[in-house]
Amino acid sequence: MPEFPDLTVYVESLEQRIQGRRLTAIRITSPFLLRTVSPSVDDTVNREVQGVSRLAKQLVMHLAGGLFIVIHLMVAGRLRWYDAPRPVPKRNGLAAFDFDAGTLILTEASRKKRAALHLVEGADALAALDPGGAEIFEIDFTEFRERLAATPHTVKRALTDPRTFAAIGNAYSDEILFEAGLSPFKMGRHMSDEEMRRLYDACRAVLTRWTETLRTDTGGKFPTKVTAFQPKMAVHGKYRQPCPVCGAPVQRVRRAENEFNYCPGCQTGGRILADRSLSRLLKDSYPKRLP
Repeated sequence: MPEFPDLTVYVESLEQRIQGRRLTAIRITSPFLLRTVSPSVDDTVNREVQGVSRLAKQLVMHLAGGLFIVIHLMVAGRLRWYDAPRPVPKRNGLAAFDFDAGTLILTEASRKKRAALHLVEGADALAALDPGGAEIFEIDFTEFRERLAATPHTVKRALTDPRTFAAIGNAYSDEILFEAGLSPFKMGRHMSDEEMRRLYDACRAVLTRWTETLRTDTGGKFPTKVTAFQPKMAVHGKYRQPCPVCGAPVQRVRRAENEFNYCPGCQTGGRILADRSLSRLLKDSYPKRLP
């Protein structure tokens, strides 16, 4: 799922191409995409785009007259920009947004149609789509600490909960926890002030660094390689590969459809966290610590 760095670069790329331009049409080919009834698609046409922003993990196009187009890409949704009109791809296309400067195509590479489009009118209707998580760069350490202390969940879950913090998902939370040297299973309310400070600093450092990296990699072009698995990441997606700091093999924990990664040498004092599927299969032979 695109997270803070990816979405920031999307916003910047869209601003360069559609701000001040006119929306001429929206072509929707998936019956599952549009989640609102009013305003209608026709109500958005022939309006100027006055801005582009991010609301949690959603992309927002601000139209003249107080209308908003809100796109939630979910796990597999992606955007493509073309300077000339393009048909919506038959295999994985969901919609096309036509502007007088080009066409934005929304695709989803999954059979589970989770991507969502909302058309809303007014600031209150837009605010209703905000899950309420705090923006890391808009809060100080005191608020960050209060939010962590209030959560009954692990720090991994707290970071990825959109009601606690905004636009951090599975991939970048792995990198943040690695940089902070914290176990994903550490309970948020049991963390010391020093641990919370390390985590706060790591959130800001990792998200800043990766936003700059993606900007550089994009090079002013529209981002086309938005993925949760970046070769330069330290632990996310690096199962069994050596940790870049201590050399220990990166481990994983699977939960339902998700998997997260960590370094036991740097984050858990050598302890290998229980993976439900493997620990149930191997039982007593499941390793508890690094050899």
